[in-house]
Amino acid sequence: MIYAGLRRSSIVQQSKSEIARKISASLFRVFAAVVLYVVVAAVSQWLFTSFLPAYGISIADYLGYVQILVAVGLGYFIVNSVARFIYWSMRMRHAHSTAAAVMNITKIIGVGALVAAIAGGVAGGAAGVALGGFIGLIVGFASQQVLGQAMAGLFVLLTRPLKIGDTVVIGGDEGVVEDVSTLFTTIVKTDGVKVLIPNNSILGAKIYIKPQASPTQQQ
Repeated sequence: MIYAGLRRSSIVQQSKSEIARKISASLFRVFAAVVLYVVVAAVSQWLFTSFLPAYGISIADYLGYVQILVAVGLGYFIVNSVARFIYWSMRMRHAHSTAAAVMNITKIIGVGALVAAIAGGVAGGAAGVALGGFIGLIVGFASQQVLGQAMAGLFVLLTRPLKIGDTVVIGGDEGVVEDVSTLFTTIVKTDGVKVLIPNNSILGAKIYIKPQASPTQQQ
């Protein structure tokens, strides 16, 4: 846990030059992931349709399954690489929490699009388009709650209606803001109980921010 905390702290505190290097590295990773996918897809196509049949091995019927596995594995790698590139690009002007929120939203949308594209490609033709749209609709409904909270979290992080250390009252719960993440805002009550409040409920509720006590008032 100590190592994880130190690692997170090192991610949050990055200099401009380090972030620039991370952006370049993540962009290269996106390019490499796309090239790798194209190469692997082309090689598998050549193996199953030209090379192996020349030696009397006819397993072209399994090419579709191989292409699905390649699309799933390398497709997720591409989505993850794009999300990391967006994260480091945003770190130039925004805090870690805001960039992480955008990265998570990118992953959710990217994975949903990947699933819909693979489903459509498997069916092929007009049926593939219909199936891909249907799968995309299912994924959209399934991730609606999570995506809604993530978008709300991004809005909270960008507008900053409250910040860490504020004493607030949200939905009848009073406490000190400990953390504002993608999905939840964590407050600590006077009795030490932590309350995780979904960010989408924060946008639709009244927020009372109590003034900080001055040193003379504390005495």
